[in-house]
Amino acid sequence: MREKEKNPQYWRNQAQQTLKTALKLQQLNTNVAKNIILFLGDGMGVSTVTAARILKGQLQNMKGEESLLEMDKFPYVALSKTYNTNAQVPDSAGTATAYLCGVKANEGTVGVSAAVTRAQCNTTAGNEVTSILKWAKEAGKSVGIVTTTRVNHATPSAAYAHSANRDWYSDNEMPPEAIQQGCKDIAQQLFDNIPDIEVIMGGGRKYMFPKNTSDVEYQNDDKYRGTRLDGKNLIDVWRDKKPKDKNSQYVWNRNDLLSLKLMEVDFLLGLFEPIDMMYELDRNVLTDPSLTEMVQVAIKVLQRNPRGFFLLVEGGRIDHGHHEGKAKQALYEAVEMDRAIGKAGDMTSLEDTLTVVTADHSHVFTFGGYTPRGNPIFGLAPMHSDVDKMPFTSILYGNGPGYKIVAGERENVSAVDFAHANYQAQSAVPLRQETHGGEDVAIFAKGPMAHLLHGVHEQNYIPHVMAYAACIGQNTDHCSSGAQHSAVGPLPFLSTLTSVLLLKFLF
Repeated sequence: MREKEKNPQYWRNQAQQTLKTALKLQQLNTNVAKNIILFLGDGMGVSTVTAARILKGQLQNMKGEESLLEMDKFPYVALSKTYNTNAQVPDSAGTATAYLCGVKANEGTVGVSAAVTRAQCNTTAGNEVTSILKWAKEAGKSVGIVTTTRVNHATPSAAYAHSANRDWYSDNEMPPEAIQQGCKDIAQQLFDNIPDIEVIMGGGRKYMFPKNTSDVEYQNDDKYRGTRLDGKNLIDVWRDKKPKDKNSQYVWNRNDLLSLKLMEVDFLLGLFEPIDMMYELDRNVLTDPSLTEMVQVAIKVLQRNPRGFFLLVEGGRIDHGHHEGKAKQALYEAVEMDRAIGKAGDMTSLEDTLTVVTADHSHVFTFGGYTPRGNPIFGLAPMHSDVDKMPFTSILYGNGPGYKIVAGERENVSAVDFAHANYQAQSAVPLRQETHGGEDVAIFAKGPMAHLLHGVHEQNYIPHVMAYAACIGQNTDHCSSGAQHSAVGPLPFLSTLTSVLLLKFLF
């Protein structure tokens, strides 16, 4: 315990300062959002947020609990109900359709309504739904996608694709009948559906090249060879679709990315790994950019548009770490995404940029065991089990690959390196892959109209708020003529309403 925490006045002063901040929030920011940034922590449930906060603090030589994530500093917080139309505990595809397209959908489907059955191509036509990325593009804004997964993975694909199956990464993963019925793989749709996306960065190189094409980085590794059966080189397709008077740059490594003259780049495609990008703890800092670096580059390119931009940023491997039972990998991914949130905040203004941070779903990840203040987040609980008399880590999973029986008993964790990056925390039920959790997830918001995220919401409400704030999409009745192109200024309806209420109060 820090000495000042023993003084009750410390806590009173802290609370009073928070109260003053809260009172200032009564002056609502009703400006038009010139820019929208959506940070999506895949699998970042509330327990992950809390554990990441502690880890961030401990990495800064603090006890941890008292530290603040960047998202913790956002003034508005809500809860999102994550269920899919056919699933109590959701997947990342149906949820992505909700928070990007504004429509709840079936698990495993992206960019389509609940009328589409997973893996049935012939149910797709006529049931496509568009995303806020497309609404922003149609309003004249620049748009971008940054992810640590494949650029054709579940989360990013809902921004541009319409697919009955999230797993149709390239035509190699599609059944012949789906191709015959006219469905396109998701990688192809990335370049066909909205061909003028200004910034695309993440992994997924192998889905862009003809089958058996050697990867530029892992030339002798068969699992990273190209997958496409149609013989297309989608990098060439991407280039060919760009106006000849525009500067389009494709990069596959960090050095080339950071060497770009960004003020001269109109379109940027960065594919830094054949599949997903490496975990932050395993990242090759010479060849792969961090999420923060990608976000910084993306904003520099996008903010040249005087009409503003929409940027989707996914910390996608938080989810993968949890699925593998590797809590350390997951939490370091969350801390890195929080660093990217801070960088975006430094580069933008609260006056004209709405920033939303949320998750698609949670995981069956928890930490407990009556650990004392400052206990290492990856450490042991202070007591042994009063049943099997063995120690246990604070972090545990409800199910997953960490279930281990040794000589008929639960594995004694004191005999293993439980602080290792790839240590699989113990779980109650054995599964090859840990599962998602079904509880609500947090929504953090700051900037214009952020106060509209304020309670418990259906997940599909999120893009409607972002669109309303930016005067794009279907609901623009509240916007004056040309408001969607203004840099900053209060929404006319809300400023008028405020004036009426003020006059009523005064007179």
